[in-house]
Amino acid sequence: MSKLYHCQNRLGAGPWLPYNPRVAKIIEIHPTDPQPRRVKAVVDIIRSGGLIAYPTDTSYAFGCHIGDKKAIDRIHRIRRTDKKHNFTLVCADLSEISLYAKVDNWAYRLIKSLTPGPYTFILTATREVPKRLQNPKRRTIGLRVPDHALVRAILEELGEPIMSSTLLLPGDDLPLILRAGRGDVSQFA
Repeated sequence: MSKLYHCQNRLGAGPWLPYNPRVAKIIEIHPTDPQPRRVKAVVDIIRSGGLIAYPTDTSYAFGCHIGDKKAIDRIHRIRRTDKKHNFTLVCADLSEISLYAKVDNWAYRLIKSLTPGPYTFILTATREVPKRLQNPKRRTIGLRVPDHALVRAILEELGEPIMSSTLLLPGDDLPLILRAGRGDVSQFA
C-alpha cells in the first residue's frame, strides 16, 4: 500500500517531529489500483488547503492545490527553502501542459515522446501560472506528467494540476524514495 501523509498544523511534519495524529493523517491507498473513496479523501484534503506527501514515479513529493499561498509557505518551512525555490505543476496529460506553458512544436513532440514518465520539463510559463510559482528571473515553470496510477487517479479526481515539490527534507542529500517498491516512508512518520 502506498501511504499519503497529510500535515494539518503550522509546523508541518518531518523526521524531527514524532508522528502525531493531530498533526498528520495517514491514508493508505493501493499503488496500482487506487480505491476511489480514498482518492476522494485525498482530493478533499488538497481542495481544503491541505498539504500531502505522495509517491511519484521517482520519489515522494509534497503536493497541494495550485497557487495555495499557505501551502507554499508550509513547504518552504518544512524544506527550509527560500522564496526563490522552484515548484513543479504535476499535470494529468499533455492538454494541461499547453494551458500552463508556451510549447513550440518541436518541444511538444519531444514531451509527447517522453510522457507519461519521470521527467520534469522547464518551460516558459503562461499567464495562467501564479507569479509565486514561476522562476522569478526567467518566468519558467516545471511541468510533469507522471506515470504512477495513484497520482493519475488523484489528478483525474481533482481535475487540475497539483503544485508539487520533491520531498527533500533538511539535512538530506537525496529525496525520500520508495524503498524496495513498498512505499515505506517510515522515516517521515
